Amino acid sequence: MCGIIGYVGPRHAVPIVIGGLRRLEYRGYDSSGIAVLAAGGFKVARAVGKLSNLDPRLDALDVAGGGTHTAIGHTRWATHGGVTEQNAHPHLGRTGRIAIVHNGIVENVAALKAELRLAGIEFASETDSEVIAHLIEQGIAHGSGLEAATRAALLRLEGSQAVLAASLDEPGRLVCARIGNAGGVCIGRGRGECFVASDVAGILEHTREIVFLESHQLASVTADGLTVTLLDGAPVKPRVQILAWDPVAAEKGEHRHFMQKEILEQARSITDTLRGRVDLERGEVMLEELPLDAATLPTRLTLIGCGTSFHAALIGKFLIEDIARIPVDVDYGSEYRNRDPLIVPGSVAVAITQSGETADTLAALAEARARGSRCWAIVNAIGSQAQRMADGTITMRAGPEIGVASTKAFTASVVDLTLLACALGQAQGGAMAARAREVARALVRLPNWVGQLLGPDPVYDRLAARFHHHAHCLFLGRGINYPVALEGALKLKELSYIHAEGYPAGEMKHGPIALIDETMPVVCVAPRDRAYDKMVSQIEQIKARQGIVIAVLTAGDHALRERVDYAIEIPAAPEVLTPVLAVIPLQRLAYHLAERRGCDVDQPRNLAKSVTVE
Repeated sequence: MCGIIGYVGPRHAVPIVIGGLRRLEYRGYDSSGIAVLAAGGFKVARAVGKLSNLDPRLDALDVAGGGTHTAIGHTRWATHGGVTEQNAHPHLGRTGRIAIVHNGIVENVAALKAELRLAGIEFASETDSEVIAHLIEQGIAHGSGLEAATRAALLRLEGSQAVLAASLDEPGRLVCARIGNAGGVCIGRGRGECFVASDVAGILEHTREIVFLESHQLASVTADGLTVTLLDGAPVKPRVQILAWDPVAAEKGEHRHFMQKEILEQARSITDTLRGRVDLERGEVMLEELPLDAATLPTRLTLIGCGTSFHAALIGKFLIEDIARIPVDVDYGSEYRNRDPLIVPGSVAVAITQSGETADTLAALAEARARGSRCWAIVNAIGSQAQRMADGTITMRAGPEIGVASTKAFTASVVDLTLLACALGQAQGGAMAARAREVARALVRLPNWVGQLLGPDPVYDRLAARFHHHAHCLFLGRGINYPVALEGALKLKELSYIHAEGYPAGEMKHGPIALIDETMPVVCVAPRDRAYDKMVSQIEQIKARQGIVIAVLTAGDHALRERVDYAIEIPAAPEVLTPVLAVIPLQRLAYHLAERRGCDVDQPRNLAKSVTVE
C-alpha cells in the first residue's frame, strides 16, 4: 500500500507533500521519502519507519526562492528489497536528473535489470522501481522529453503500475501514469498549481477539482493544468469531478458506495499484500512476521474463521494440502469451543480475521493456545487483538474496508493463505519447494488478471435487470472453487436479501436438485480445472430441469458458453489462483442486484462490520 504525492506550483512544496503523505500514511509506513526539485538538482530525504522519522531531515530541503516549486513524495510498503534508506523512494536515475515514485510490481524486473547492467547501469537499491528511473533517463538521453521518455519506459513494463516522475530538464512539469488496477492516480487542479496523489484523501484539502486516471492513461501536469493521453499517445479529454470536502468523500472518491470502491481496489490490495513477500528472481516467498524453517514446521494446521473468513479458510485447506502436503482442519470460530478439539504435537491454529477483533475467532484462538497449540493470525487491522495474541502474523494490507460485506479483505486473505502454503512448501525443500516456486511466480501475475475483471461490463446490469425480483438463488462449485460458491451465496444474502445457498456441486443431487425449475437461477463456478468435466455434467443436469444457468467460466470456453444462459469470463490462470478470480464476478453480481433492489449496500440490515460479541 504505497502512498504517492506530487506538487507543482508557486508554493513551497515540502509542507504540501508531507501533509499529503501524512493523510496517506496508512497506505505504507515502513519507509518514506521526498525529492524536491531545486536549482542545483534534486534534494532528497529518506527515512526508515514511520513518516515522523522523516521530519528531522526536512530542514535540509529548504529551497525557498528557487522559483516554481516541484516535489514528489512516497510512503512505502516494501516490494523488492529490505526496509532500508536506499530502498526507500524516491529513486533517481544514474545522473540524478530523473526522480520517480512508484506503486506496483514490475514483473519483468529481472530481464530489465540484466539489460540495464549490460548498458553500464549500477543500481543503488534492491528495488524493482529503480529500473523505471533508469529507463526514463535513457529516453531523455536519446532526445526525448519527460512525457515521451516516461511513455516509452512504461510500455516496457509488465504488471500493474502507478508512476510519478519529475525531471531537472523540465522543472515545472510532473508526468504520472496508471497501468492496470494495482495503483490509483488522481490529479487535483488548483489556481495556478496542481497536485498528484495515489488517493484523493491526500490532496482534497487543497482542491475539489479532481481527475481520476483510468488504466493505460498518462498525464502531463504543470501548474497551469494537465493533458491526458493514452499510453499510445492518443489524446483523452479529462473528466473533471467536483468532490465535497469531508472525510467520507475523501475516502469514497468517485464511487457511489464504499463496497464498489473496495471491489475495484482489489488489484491494488492484492499487489499490496504481495509486496516484499515474493522474490521474483528466485521465486521464493518471504514472510518476515512468520519465520519458517524445517525445524518449526507444523505437523497439522487448524484454520479458524467466521463468515467470509471461514470460506477463505476452506480455500486455504485446498492450497496448503496441495502445495505443502500438510494436513489441515477448518473450524468455525463460533463452534471450535463447542467440541473437545484435539491438539497434536506440532499443531498450529491460524485465525483469519479482517478486524482482528471478532469475538468468536479470538475465543477459539485462546482455546487453542490453552490446549498447547501455537497460534498464528492472518489479519488486516494492525495492532488488533488477534495480532497481539498470535505468535506469528501475516498482515493482509488491504487497507481500510468500510463496507460491511467483505470483498478485498477476502481476496487478500486468500492470497495470504497462498503465500503461507508456498512458505510451508518452500521450507520442506525438494518437490514441494519446486511446487511452491511455481505458484509464487504465478502469484505476481494475479493483480493483472484481477485488473481485467474490474472494468465496465454490461453483463452485470443485464443480470440485475433480469433477476432483481427473484427470491431464491443457488450457487454451485467443485474442488477448490466450492468455497467460492459459498462466498457468492453469502454476498448475495448479505447485500440483496435474496435467499441464496451455496453447495459443492456434487451435493446437488442429494437434495438441492429438488428446488430446480424454470424459475431458479443457478450460479455455477466452472473454470477449466480438474473438476471441469464434472461441473459441465452438473450444468447439463440443471438445464435438463429447465434451471437458469449463470456460469463463471474461463475466457475462450465457447463450448460451455453456448450451453448456459449467461456467462461471465475470467482469465485463464493456474487452478490454485482461480478462487480469487472467480469470486470477483460474484461480488459484482451481488452488488448490482442489491443496488437495483434499492438496498443499503454499505450497511446491510442487521449486520455489523466487526462482530465483537458472541
